[in-house]
Amino acid sequence: MSIKRVPRLTITVGFLCILFCTDPAQAQPERSAPPQVEIRGSRLEHLTSAIVGQEYDLCVNLPRGYQDTSKAFPVMFLLDAQWDFPLLHALYGQQYYDGFIPGAIIVGITWGGVNPNHDSLRARDLTPTVVRQQSASGGAPKFLKFIKNELIPYIEQNYRAAKSGRTLIGSSFGGLFTLYALLQETALFDRYVLTSPAVGWDNEVLFSFEKEYAAKNTQLPVRLFIGIGGLEGDGVVEFQKFVAQLKSRSYKGLELETKVLEGIGHSGSKAEGYTKGLQWVFARPMLSLSREILDQYIGKYQVAPQVSIEITNDDGCLVMVVPGNTRIPLLAENKEKFFVKGIYLMVRFKKNEVGKVTGVEVEQYSGTTFAQKVN
Repeated sequence: MSIKRVPRLTITVGFLCILFCTDPAQAQPERSAPPQVEIRGSRLEHLTSAIVGQEYDLCVNLPRGYQDTSKAFPVMFLLDAQWDFPLLHALYGQQYYDGFIPGAIIVGITWGGVNPNHDSLRARDLTPTVVRQQSASGGAPKFLKFIKNELIPYIEQNYRAAKSGRTLIGSSFGGLFTLYALLQETALFDRYVLTSPAVGWDNEVLFSFEKEYAAKNTQLPVRLFIGIGGLEGDGVVEFQKFVAQLKSRSYKGLELETKVLEGIGHSGSKAEGYTKGLQWVFARPMLSLSREILDQYIGKYQVAPQVSIEITNDDGCLVMVVPGNTRIPLLAENKEKFFVKGIYLMVRFKKNEVGKVTGVEVEQYSGTTFAQKVN
C-alpha cells in the first residue's frame, strides 16, 4: 500500500482586487481566474490500495476542538464523496450546532487518479456481485477489505480517531454497499446510515445475504437507519420488503429506524435522510430517574456575583430556570449528565468526595461555565 500525504488545503475567502483604468480606450489587462474556495477545516489525502489496485481520494474534515490532543473522536465514513462530502459537511455542522451529534471526524471516500470515471468505478466497488448488464461490477468484497485492512488503520494511525463509534454512510449503490458491509463485517461499524439502497440488485441478492447471516447469527448489535424517497416507485416496495425481512428476525441488539421521505425522489433522499439518520444513530438515552436522585440537584447556583440559575424538579423532570425566568427542561443522559434536545446545551453536576453536589457545569456552543451551588 503506497501513501501520499497532501498538506492541509489553504482556504481563500474574498474576491480579486478590481483593476481600474481611466482611459476606456486603453487595452484592459487580462483578468485572472477567481481563486478556488475549499471547505474550511478540510484536507485532501491520497491513498493507493494494494487490495483493489486503485488510488482513492480522501476528503477529511476535522471537528471543532481537535486541537485538544487529549481527545479522540468517532469517525464517519462517507461513500461517494465526489458528490456528497459538501452535503454531509453542511449537515454535520447543523446537527452538531443543535446538539444532536458529537464532534466527529468525517472521511469522505472517492476515486483518485487521472480523470476517474466515477459512474463506472462506483458500479465496480459498491456492488457485491457481477451482473451481465454492468460489466464493471462485483467489486464490493475487495472494496470492503480495503476499508477494513487499509483505510481504517490508516485513519487511526494518522488521526486521533476513536476505535469505537464508527459510522458508515451511503446512498443508492452506496446504500447497497452499506447493507452489504453490515451483513459481512457487522462489527466494523457501530452505526449505519443509508438512503435509497439498491436492494433489487442482481435479483435481490441482498435478501440472500441477509438470509445467510440470519442462519448463523441471532444478534445484530448496531444502530441502523434506512430511508427512501416516497417518489421512488418500485424502489419503495423493495425497500419495505427488505425491512420486513429484517424485522422478522428479531435480532438482539438491533436498533432500527426506517423512514419513507414523502415528496422526495432518489437523489434528494440524502439531505433529509442523512439528517434524520444522524439524529437517530447518535440519539442520547433519555432516562427516567428517581425523585431521590433528582432532588439532590435542586437549588440555587451562582454563575457570577449578580447572576444565578435555579434547578427545580417539576413532576420528575429537572428544569433549569435562567435569568428572565426562562425555564429549560433537562433530559437525563445518565445520573449526573443532562441535555436539552435540539439545543447545544449540556449540564453536568459536580460532587465532592463524599457525594455532595457542589456545582454544575453548563456547556454551550460558545463555551463552558461553572456555577457553584449556594443553597
